[in-house]
Amino acid sequence: MPSLQEELFPSTPGKFKIDRGNTMNRQFHRCFASTSTMFLWALFLIALTASYLSFQSFVDSGSRYFSASWGGIQWEKQVRNSAKIHRSGGMSVLVTGAAGFVGTHVSLALKKRGDGVVGLDNFNNYYDPSLKKARKSMLNDHGVFIVEGDINDAKLLDKLFDVVAFTHVMHLAAQAGVRYAMENPQSYVHSNIAGLVTLLEACKMANPQPSIVWASSSSVYGLNDKVPFSELDRTDSPASLYAATKKAGEEITHTYNHIYGLSITGLRFFTVYGPWGRPDMAYFSFTRNILQGKPITVYRGKNRVDLARDFTYIDDIVKGCLGSLDTSAKSTGSGGKKKGPAPYRIFNLGNTSPVTVPTLVDILERHLKVKAKRNIVDMPGNGDVPFTHANISLARRELGYKPTTDLQTGLRKFVRWYLSYYGYNNRVSKTVN
Repeated sequence: MPSLQEELFPSTPGKFKIDRGNTMNRQFHRCFASTSTMFLWALFLIALTASYLSFQSFVDSGSRYFSASWGGIQWEKQVRNSAKIHRSGGMSVLVTGAAGFVGTHVSLALKKRGDGVVGLDNFNNYYDPSLKKARKSMLNDHGVFIVEGDINDAKLLDKLFDVVAFTHVMHLAAQAGVRYAMENPQSYVHSNIAGLVTLLEACKMANPQPSIVWASSSSVYGLNDKVPFSELDRTDSPASLYAATKKAGEEITHTYNHIYGLSITGLRFFTVYGPWGRPDMAYFSFTRNILQGKPITVYRGKNRVDLARDFTYIDDIVKGCLGSLDTSAKSTGSGGKKKGPAPYRIFNLGNTSPVTVPTLVDILERHLKVKAKRNIVDMPGNGDVPFTHANISLARRELGYKPTTDLQTGLRKFVRWYLSYYGYNNRVSKTVN
């Protein structure tokens, strides 16, 4: 049986004499040369692969550029035209979440009084995007251009601030809803925290820095049982992830105000309702189900206590938003550098007249002329709170905020819009008193 050495280096009798020692050295050098060659080939293949990936990335980037919904000369022209100010002492405002409920009404109000407005919205499918598209169409008819994009897109934000020197930002984009957070918690972190930080980063680097007004929420009061809720109350006991992200937003905005000199105003909205509202809100879904003859679920709290909300009509909320923009001081930084202290404010925007949910249903029944099929159940542990009640004395004093629409009047206007928008006028009495 041949040895291992003989197997590796077989003899060749009658040809030449093998110097096994030299052969070993030659084979070693050949092996080394072969290894070096393989190494060089490996480097070549790695370089080739890297080049291909880089090229593919370039192609993908080019494809995204050419297929993107923003960018280009025509796009920049639309942005600039929409941002033009048409009144003395007016402002140029970037409104995020402009195709949303509050965003649409605020954008219209700003445009109607002569301010420049550019909207930004990602048109997500949290609720029927067709409603958002209809709002967009309405805004477009009034000269408001909406950019379709996400607040987490830093390049898009940088581009917008490069094209327009916005004096103000009205930040209304957010993942809304208390109960949905149990199904999709990541969306709340993505929009309400990451998106907020991305926007603040763009604002801090802008020159000049804009003043910022943004939507917090009455949900930050959480399990607080002291009423009415005051801006001085503690807000460290959130009852939902949505509330927690809004509370985190207040802490984050305070940090950017302190470090970078951004002028920031936070608004704690209390249960906003009205025409063009959100379909996930109780008053909206109640209306839909009542008209369709479906039962509605009415929650009640502990000891059979009715839930109550400080329902605030959209026009009153818009007044508070515009008042906040009008009274906001300038930011003091430039290019990410703070030059002096800037104001940081928080206001409650509510109606300060809580109404129970059963009373809300009673009013809807009268306006719709249809009796609701009520299913009364105990409130589950899904993040909802038993009541909300706003103390608005600070907003009255600092913003001149004064709500004027009661729930009876506000729901009448909402029902009139709902019947028209969804084509119920031919199925339900046209008389909506």
